[in-house]
Amino acid sequence: MRQRYQVKQPQRSRSYESDDEERGACEWCEYALVITLATILLIGVSALTVFWVIYYRDSYGWAETDPERQFNLHPTLMVAGFITFSGFSLLLYRICRCFRRIYVKLLHAIFHALAFPCIVIGFLAVLDFHNKKGINNFYSLHSWIGFVAMGLFGIQYAVGFFSFLLLLMCSKGTASFRASLVPIHAAFGILTFVLGVCACLTGLTEKALFTLGAERYSGLPDEGVIINVIGITTVAITAVLMYILSRDKFRPQLRDRRISVDL
Repeated sequence: MRQRYQVKQPQRSRSYESDDEERGACEWCEYALVITLATILLIGVSALTVFWVIYYRDSYGWAETDPERQFNLHPTLMVAGFITFSGFSLLLYRICRCFRRIYVKLLHAIFHALAFPCIVIGFLAVLDFHNKKGINNFYSLHSWIGFVAMGLFGIQYAVGFFSFLLLLMCSKGTASFRASLVPIHAAFGILTFVLGVCACLTGLTEKALFTLGAERYSGLPDEGVIINVIGITTVAITAVLMYILSRDKFRPQLRDRRISVDL
């Protein structure tokens, strides 16, 4: 009697299978277009912020006699941390399609590790600036949103580090626990990114009104245009990233390799 069994091949590690043969030319063009667009926007928003600060705000510094230049670190580092690095950390699971999962997780952690000092130094820069100028802290909507975003970012980083990296040392025993955390971690990761975008938009508006004044800003000077372009770029980044993350076809599939054996 011939019986058919499914036998699993031993695997050294889990990896994302390439599904090139399953995709049509149109789908690959769409995928390449949105990933390229997201990459350009993520890098471009930080480049625009640096240009704005250097060209219009007299560059950077950290000195008791020049707190204004110290403040300039705040928008630059917050955009880099909350938008650029955090955005790339979200994109990794769509870009690194042929990498082993452990490598994707490590890259995800590295981008968050790059964002962490940016956010901390950016926060300390504005906090010290306010203290030097005698300005109250945490009074505006911008500061409240930013504070919540920083808190969620810290919690996300700690949870991700311990659950997806440290617990991998005992992968079999913690597999179900880590799997249950995946949708929660992903949802709060997107929420943190969106809050970071909201903090950046409200902060840019505050900076434009405080430095240019409402009357001059309404006349749309060159600096006001640059500030608005930075804000629109962050909105475009959010739209493109949400589109990419919502497309199931862009999600790499993890499959078990099986072979059929006739006995």
